[in-house]
Amino acid sequence: MKLIVLFAIPMVIGNILQQLYSTADTFIIGNFSGPASIAAVGTSSQPLEIFLCVFMGIGTGISVLVSVYTGAEDDESLGRLVRTAVSFTYMAALPLSVLGIVLTPFILKSMHVPADTWDLALSYIRIVFVGLIANMGYNMNAGILRGLGDSASSLVFLFISTIVNVVLDIVFVAGFSMDAAGAALATVIAMFMSWAASIVYIRKKYPSLPFSILPGRPDMDMLKEILRIGLPLGFNNSVYTMGHIVMQSLINTQGSAFMAAASVTGKIMGISSVAITSFSGAMSTFAGQNFGAGNYRRLREGGRIVPLYSGLTTAFLGLCMYMFAEPLIRLFTGDEQTIAFALVCIGLQLPFQWCYCVLNTILNLANGVGAVKFSTLVNLLMLWAVRIPAAFLISRFYDGHYVTFGVSISFMFGLTASLTFYRSKRWKEIVSRSGEEDGRVFTKRKEGRNAACNTALRQAL
Repeated sequence: MKLIVLFAIPMVIGNILQQLYSTADTFIIGNFSGPASIAAVGTSSQPLEIFLCVFMGIGTGISVLVSVYTGAEDDESLGRLVRTAVSFTYMAALPLSVLGIVLTPFILKSMHVPADTWDLALSYIRIVFVGLIANMGYNMNAGILRGLGDSASSLVFLFISTIVNVVLDIVFVAGFSMDAAGAALATVIAMFMSWAASIVYIRKKYPSLPFSILPGRPDMDMLKEILRIGLPLGFNNSVYTMGHIVMQSLINTQGSAFMAAASVTGKIMGISSVAITSFSGAMSTFAGQNFGAGNYRRLREGGRIVPLYSGLTTAFLGLCMYMFAEPLIRLFTGDEQTIAFALVCIGLQLPFQWCYCVLNTILNLANGVGAVKFSTLVNLLMLWAVRIPAAFLISRFYDGHYVTFGVSISFMFGLTASLTFYRSKRWKEIVSRSGEEDGRVFTKRKEGRNAACNTALRQAL
């Protein structure tokens, strides 16, 4: 567990920075604008996800290929991959930016965005789409660096971006009263600076890589390989994104005050969930390394204790957030109706967040040992078979202001479903092999003790 925690610490720092980055807009807008502006920023993330989801899956595929070629010391293929990745970023970003700007009104309409939030959300999203290439470029470069084994540098870029975003939020929103548009402009400028910093760093730290600032001619064979690995991941992302949009649409039907409350709740939930992504990422790496090395005893032990500790950590953080929920909410907004709604949402979700932490750690354990279909199936069932139907039924037959309890219901279902992994054929095989390993260790220790006794007996004689 000590090694898991040490491995997860950089991830925790990164998650805190990401939470600070996303929370800054809500915090500053809530104090200098109003609930409608908070609602606009909160609902604007979903249309952006629509256009980014497939690309993010492809970016993950590129990171995997970088890891493979780096491990194989295949510099020629690595160079072709990097050149193609840079070109693909430009090829994808420019058309997606145009589509996003044109289609945003239709997306917001399908999400039932209320009239008092419409103009604010539209201006925020369109400005963000102008800077989409910076977002995609930074994430692509971060994926390349992770594939090269350099994850610490991404923290530096994220730190730079966070500081710039917070400072510019204060200048544009508080100083120039630019409302949601100012927050969007701050985000875009911060992302461009992070992208530029990552380009300078890669060109200086890895001069052997043919990393160009402008696009060149892509290698078609390498592009096919990127799409072969990345498109299935992008498809999974798109399925989840569409589910999140449906869920956000149910929230939007309750009005801008409730939308703002749900957005503030998400920020507070994000603070209490910094351990979730970190433990889950550590679990995936831990499981993959030990499974690949055939260390089944260690895998069996980690598979049991890591979900337990991660659940306890999240439960403790959730309890702290719950005790100070109202003061934390008032940091974001002074609107009494929004505060009342947010307290309801937090009461419905926060007590069950530990369930998500445990189930997510178990699913990453499954991913690490190659049972990817199991985790994909559980996630799909959680979202489409449980969360969305439960939220719809609550809003239709009970009270729409309790719609977020559908999230907690899906957490409880997901925890139950994920625990079945310990009854799966794959896990039983791991336990069986760990038992054989225990037997070999016991036999080796017994032989060692017998040899020591025989040596002592010979010396005595």
